[in-house]
Amino acid sequence: MRRFVGTQGVRPGLRRSRMKKILLIPTYNEAENIRALVEAVRGFVPDMHVLIFDDNSPDGTGRIADELAAEYDNVRVVHRPRKMGLGSAYVAGFKQAIAEGYDLVCHMDADFSHDPKHWPDLLRGMDEHDVMIGSRYVAGGGTRDWGLCRRVLSRTSNFIARTVLGIKVRDCTGGFRCYRAEVLARINPDGIVSDGYSFLEEVLYKAIKAGAKVGETPIVFVERRLGQSKISKKEIFKAVGTLLRLRFMK
Repeated sequence: MRRFVGTQGVRPGLRRSRMKKILLIPTYNEAENIRALVEAVRGFVPDMHVLIFDDNSPDGTGRIADELAAEYDNVRVVHRPRKMGLGSAYVAGFKQAIAEGYDLVCHMDADFSHDPKHWPDLLRGMDEHDVMIGSRYVAGGGTRDWGLCRRVLSRTSNFIARTVLGIKVRDCTGGFRCYRAEVLARINPDGIVSDGYSFLEEVLYKAIKAGAKVGETPIVFVERRLGQSKISKKEIFKAVGTLLRLRFMK
């Protein structure tokens, strides 16, 4: 069952069936996952274009991404010279998507924590919303293979985000999202100063301030299947700093 939870927002534009879609996937050391992920996305949403941003992964992720781009017309790769962070990859992707005339701009993690099978639900939600979030914290959503400390930390972080920013979205830190490109253009990607996972809070907050109608549909977030998690304590402190900055900005 899907649950769409909205805020007041801007008028929806084109229907989903006529929308040009692009999926941004930042990667660093995802050689074990990237091929299977891209092929799974193509299976669920054949007309989704894919843009991979690889931060010079030493494990050969970029080479595999190039192989995918050679095989599939709707897959492209941007090779970056070093590890530059999640936020800068998304800003570059947002700007490129807007410039190239995409209607919907999506993103997800590269490690199968976000199951591609949920994309059809998120995209259905874009018929009535400006932003859709694959949410762990609405009815039917959840997490799997997390320890108690991480569950408590995640829920507490989202509670603080909702309280400090005064927004009603249940999953403010989730990275499984789709936006209308017109909303991203309205908030100006170059004006987003956060990086890492706090970037997601800033984009969401600015989208809501710009009048975006936000919906959430349930997903089960699964601890990464292969490789190592990239979340650090530093990211947590950065997220807290971002919330305080957004709360008191004019």
